[in-house]
Amino acid sequence: MTDAQIARKTSSRPFAALIDRTPIAFDAEMGAELRAAFSDLAPEVRDVLAGAGGCAPYLKGLIDREAEWLREALVMDPDAAIADAFAIPGIEAGQGATLGSDLRRAKRRVALFTALADLAGVWPLEKVTGALTDFAGLATDLALKAEIGREIARGKLPGMTETDLPTAAGVVALAMGKMGAGELNYSSDIDLILVFDQDRYAPEDFDDARAILIRATRRVAALLSENTAEGYVFRTDLRLRPDPSVTPVILSMEAAERYYESLGRTWERAAHIKARPCAGDIEAGWAYLDRLRPFVWRKHLDFAAIQDAHDMRLRIREHKGLGGPITLPGHDMKLGRGGIREIEFFTQTRQLIAGGRDPDLRLRSTVEGLAALAAKGWVPDDVARTLTDHYRCHRTVEHRVQMVHDAQTHRLPQSDDGFRRLACMMGISDPDTLKGDLTDALAEVHDLTEGFFAPAPSQPLATGLAEDELAIVEGWKAYPALRSSRAVEIFDRLKPDLLSRFEKAARPREALLNFDKFLSRLPAGVQLFSLFEANPSLVDLIVDIAATAPALSVYLGQNAAVLDAVIGGDFFTDWPGEERLRADLAEALTEASDYEACLDTARRWQKEWHFRIGVHHLRGLISADDAGHQYTDLAEAVITALWPVVVEEFARKHGDPPGEGAALIGMGSLGARRISAASDLDLIVIYDAPGDAESTGKRPLGARAYYARLTQALVTALTAPMPEGRLYEVDMRLRPSGRQGPVATSLTSFGDYQRNEAWTWEHLALTRARAVAGDDAIGEAVEAIREEILSRTRDASATIKDVIDMRARIAEAKGDQSPLEPKIGPGRIQDIELTAQCAAVLSPVTPRATADQIGAGVDIGWITPDEAQALIAAYGLLRRLQTASKLITDGPLDLDAIGEGARSFLLRETGTEDTEGLIARATTCAARAADAIDAILARTPGDLA
Repeated sequence: MTDAQIARKTSSRPFAALIDRTPIAFDAEMGAELRAAFSDLAPEVRDVLAGAGGCAPYLKGLIDREAEWLREALVMDPDAAIADAFAIPGIEAGQGATLGSDLRRAKRRVALFTALADLAGVWPLEKVTGALTDFAGLATDLALKAEIGREIARGKLPGMTETDLPTAAGVVALAMGKMGAGELNYSSDIDLILVFDQDRYAPEDFDDARAILIRATRRVAALLSENTAEGYVFRTDLRLRPDPSVTPVILSMEAAERYYESLGRTWERAAHIKARPCAGDIEAGWAYLDRLRPFVWRKHLDFAAIQDAHDMRLRIREHKGLGGPITLPGHDMKLGRGGIREIEFFTQTRQLIAGGRDPDLRLRSTVEGLAALAAKGWVPDDVARTLTDHYRCHRTVEHRVQMVHDAQTHRLPQSDDGFRRLACMMGISDPDTLKGDLTDALAEVHDLTEGFFAPAPSQPLATGLAEDELAIVEGWKAYPALRSSRAVEIFDRLKPDLLSRFEKAARPREALLNFDKFLSRLPAGVQLFSLFEANPSLVDLIVDIAATAPALSVYLGQNAAVLDAVIGGDFFTDWPGEERLRADLAEALTEASDYEACLDTARRWQKEWHFRIGVHHLRGLISADDAGHQYTDLAEAVITALWPVVVEEFARKHGDPPGEGAALIGMGSLGARRISAASDLDLIVIYDAPGDAESTGKRPLGARAYYARLTQALVTALTAPMPEGRLYEVDMRLRPSGRQGPVATSLTSFGDYQRNEAWTWEHLALTRARAVAGDDAIGEAVEAIREEILSRTRDASATIKDVIDMRARIAEAKGDQSPLEPKIGPGRIQDIELTAQCAAVLSPVTPRATADQIGAGVDIGWITPDEAQALIAAYGLLRRLQTASKLITDGPLDLDAIGEGARSFLLRETGTEDTEGLIARATTCAARAADAIDAILARTPGDLA
């Protein structure tokens, strides 16, 4: 049914005007009798009644019993009619002795009217199931409050009075399954889990209260389920609670939470996708479900859920005897092949996989879940549409089967007469047409879902491996990732394809060796191997990384969860920029439950983006310059988002920051926006507070001690190893007085120090200083001091002599370096940056970027254009070499050790054809830069004029 058709079905028009189809009376004589009995109604309405009663004996009985009410209901707007069924006099009080009778009368009317609206096409499926679900919620709430009210009135619930009745004294009924999703079928059980808020009761009253609540819960189930002369309300199933064979019918929320945290299984996670509070203390119920969110929705993509769901399907088939080919007579439309449960498992499993990372997928309805999965790219649009159509059709057939005798069955008829009756209820004159449609639909559902769940059988191993390579593969069995039999089972299915892909790689042996490093560092394998099995393209990326970037392979082994981001949908989109990154992390931190969770969240988030930058660089999607800026954006986003979290946590003990607060100043590569994959963060902290200022918390501190300890808290937040690893190493040696100075400096002291005490090297470092987080006004004040200091007239000869001395000390300390050492040595990165910073100090302008500083040197007549070109050319080449080498190795660059794949990456990045050419070019560029620097430092600004 299209959205337009559904909208028409929910418009406020009389029942007769909305009839879309008419059931055909299986019992023609009964149909004629009903037409005559309702001769006062419109002909099309009489036809519906005749078809309904002439097909379903149960509906005929309801029509006879509720004829008087039905006459009035069928001339109303359908929504008004169903509301009237809900609102039988006395039902809202929920306290009297007639509650059971009132609920049963209401159930008869609701069941009758929804059946007629369904059979006549007046309501779409979602409206039918929604009406049944709404009534189930109302009935449960009334029954629960009636029984709780009885115990309160008797004074049996300790501490509870009539004022506690609206919240059922802290008891909440959770609707599970189809009731939770608003999808109750015509003859559904209702699945409920009842829990109570133990905090509503004094500890000494807990046992007495629990005993009373257990008794009340049993009476609620009996009130709803008992089949009297007036029928029943709903068969009620309480067995979805934790460990139902040994636990009482109602548990405390605390006990339930402990169970799920320690023993909860995948099927219980799937069941809670649809859970919602439907009766009692609704607010407490939502809070309880929110606390269960980490159990249901895992923080990483959970592809292991596929195997769990597949195993569950097989157990159901085996238990119910539903294996084998599709045969229509007696086929189970719910649990059989191609049935309703297949579509629900397909949807819920994908929701479990990705819903932990994407809250938009946390939907209870199957149809809404499929639509959301399609919108996010987890299910192809055509598959989602096909399964949605079949789901609605299957549910419609299920309703018709159940309407005949109000039987809780999902099986198709066994006889030809049964199929003819079912076809009549569907408004189809030829049963063979119905059979053909059902066969096709069941087969298509099975084909679409089975391939997702059923793993492909293992294939024979490739035989093209050398003997030592086979030994490596054999050694994988001893790795931690393959400790469990389940991990071994999944990996054995993956291994043939994996090795085949290695053989097809440009450098097969290197790919195998580096994959071995990756695998050896994995702490566990089930989740990751399931991820690979469900996403073959991810294996290609792993092979690519293994063949090219050994260091990235090792990083992956220690941080395999970052692969979640690759299949999250936007891994290869354009870089979002620092502002969006900052907002994204800040939002993620609001979801964390406490300070430690914030730090782990930040680590998990940072690793995914850090990995993305590396992969983009490795695959040539971005340049080394782009990577440097992106790594900087990422670091700034982390610092900016974490700083207020650290301040808030620190203030809980020591009060709000005294004075105006503090600013975090990025120095070195961070200030120049050129950090690499393995860079430390150079930071200093500047605060603005009077010397005698003090915080006002539980444990107040003076301003100097406060900001020193706050800075240490920040450093710990960034550097501490946690379950999710560490964020960055932090270097604070560029603060005033270096290691001897305080870790946080007041704004006044910072200005005085820079004006009166700072060494030349400290002014050189100041050229790259930049506020990256904290108080904007303090950051602006630091920038004003920077500009003041750097624009001062100074003795150029003395400054240049200091730089010459620094070069000599560096050369003496570092000694001879490899020709491919990018950073240290004459004409290398540090040497060029030192000269460029000197130019910035001697210039009236204050640029931060190295190329701009060199340009400033040209402007003041200190550097010739040819020298500038030599410096910029060497700096660009060596920066590219450094950025690329940090991605492929975490040690000194050794061209022989890194392998052919990594060498090819370096050659691509540096624009050279072979390793000899790379060495020659790096050596030549560095030599030219060193000669230029020698010449530059031999003169003073203006000499060139």
